[in-house]
Amino acid sequence: MDFDLAIFWEAVPSLLQGMLVTANIALLSALLGFALGICGGLARVSSRPYLAVPAFCYVTLMRATPVLVTLLFLYYGLPSAHILLSAMMVGVIALGMTNGAYMSEILRGGIVSIDPGQMRAARALGMSYPMAMRRIILPQALRRVLPPMTNELISLIKNTSLVSTIAISDLLRAGIDFMNWKANSFSPFVGVALGYLILTLPLVVINAWLEKRYRMH
Repeated sequence: MDFDLAIFWEAVPSLLQGMLVTANIALLSALLGFALGICGGLARVSSRPYLAVPAFCYVTLMRATPVLVTLLFLYYGLPSAHILLSAMMVGVIALGMTNGAYMSEILRGGIVSIDPGQMRAARALGMSYPMAMRRIILPQALRRVLPPMTNELISLIKNTSLVSTIAISDLLRAGIDFMNWKANSFSPFVGVALGYLILTLPLVVINAWLEKRYRMH
């Protein structure tokens, strides 16, 4: 074991900067993923093929493709199509699209778990389908899927480590760079592990609280 406390403390400023980058990527990817998840989940339960079929293809493709493959495909493929984006933007798009596919399935499961009679009752009262979905179905579905959505956000934060492969100075890349500089692997990577723990622990606690709360109802 080559742990050196002095090297660990020396690495902390770089790791904190990397944590900030990781947190920014995770936040932007989560926002994109949530937006795609709402749209995809609603399209998946739609009776209209021109909505349901593309949503099914998107969800199937993104869930079947490793995040790293998607990331590298976009990073090296987009310039070939004369689409020039920053590495940060590519990372957010790749992670957000993947997260959105899983969010879509989570939300779809929440929607179909609601008694269909509630939609029929809302329609009988004169509500349009979008209004009934917005006011009656979605609020209940979102409440039911909050725990798995929180769990998916935890996975998203951990998956941000993959952006280090496209030269983004995230938490993992900061640890790797410091390891190469000091020729000491254990000390900076203790900090990397602690950094991811700090980022994910609040969501772990929230997830446990949500599961306990909704189990009691």
